[in-house]
Formats: sequence, C-alpha cells, structure tokens
Amino acid sequence: MIKFENVSKTYQQKNTSILDLNFSIKKGEFVNLIGSSGAGKTTLLRVLLSEEKPSSGNVYFDGVNIHNLRRSDIPKYRQRIGVIFQDFKLLKDKTVYENVAFAMEMIGRSDDEIRADVPHALELVGLVDKMYHFPNQLSGGEQQRLAIARAIINQPDLLIADEPTGSLDPQSAHNVVNILKKINELGTTVILSTHNNIIVDALKKRVIHLEKGKIVRDHENAKYHHSTK
Repeated sequence: MIKFENVSKTYQQKNTSILDLNFSIKKGEFVNLIGSSGAGKTTLLRVLLSEEKPSSGNVYFDGVNIHNLRRSDIPKYRQRIGVIFQDFKLLKDKTVYENVAFAMEMIGRSDDEIRADVPHALELVGLVDKMYHFPNQLSGGEQQRLAIARAIINQPDLLIADEPTGSLDPQSAHNVVNILKKINELGTTVILSTHNNIIVDALKKRVIHLEKGKIVRDHENAKYHHSTK
C-alpha cells in the first residue's frame, strides 16, 4: 500500500530531517512510528501527506508515485487519508454532530448520507449521547474521540494518528488506542506516531524506530525499547 524508496528530505539549512528511508506498509497493518523529538517522524508524515516533497527518492501509495500527482489531484489523494492530531483541531462553534458532518460536507456528500453516517461514526467512538454538545463541553479524551470520528467519517484507506494521546490521562489514552485498534480491525491501515512506551508495549504491533532521520529498527510484534535478550 505504502512504499518509501530511498527517501531523503533536506532543508535549506542543510539539516537532513530524513535520510534514505526504505520501508513498506501493507494494507491493513497497524504501525507504531517512534523516536525522540527531532528524529524525523513529523517530516516522514508530511512527506506521506504530500505536504512536503522529498529531496530525493520516491513515495508510492497503491503503486502511484504521490509526488508526481498533479496539484489538482492532491486533494483527492488526501481524502484517502484521515489524520488525528494531539491538539484535536475541532471547530469550537460547531456541535459534535456538526464537526463530523462538516468533514462530509467538504467533499460534497449529500444530506441523506450525512444523516445516515454521522451517528454510526459517533457510536463507534462512544459519543452518540454527546451529539449536540460543543467541544468545550467535552473532556480531553472525548474531544480526541470526536477528532477520530471526524477523521474516519469518509472511510479513509489510511489513518494517521500523530501523538493522539500526548495530552490525555492514562485512561483516556487507553480508550483512544482501543478505538484505533477497532478501526484497524475493520480494515483501515493505521500509523500511530507516539512517545508513549506503555501504549506501544501493550499494542505489540510493528514498530518503526527513527533516530536522526534514519530507521534504526523495524520489527514486528515489538516493544518501545528494544531488548537484546
């Protein structure tokens, strides 16, 4: 599904953010992307979202080199990817229902489709009973679950979760990760970028570990900290 082929990104200051990355992610995989701050995780995700062009190398999504897409085709490509952020990025003046519906309106979905699909997405994340609340009436964990519902409402092929539990308490973080697992089990590919070693250890999924822009480890069923035992 996703293939990075000798991908590097160097900025004008000559600081290399990612260097010669080679890896593939299959459809339906759940991948933990880990590494210290400045390791290159954000740059990798920005390149995958076609927000940045690599200085060298190629990135393929379902066999298509995404950096050869015409500018007019990039929005359609990005519709295939849902993104969740640490700071939620919710529309504060819209209700829970309206936040999710807005993502459908943006791509021209009909009112009937919106009325049918939004409650199902909210049920998946446990927020049906908060449908008419505003974001400031929700807890941090509930706001992140709302962000997940909005990210998946258009049924993306890939869900990117960029530090989604960074500002949450342990129980809320656990709830969010369980929802990500459920979404993955329904067939969506998930990339979870995180510093949370407890979550990574509990998931026992594939780990891609970046340091100084390079992949230093890529293991299946792995923990956050590599053991040589």
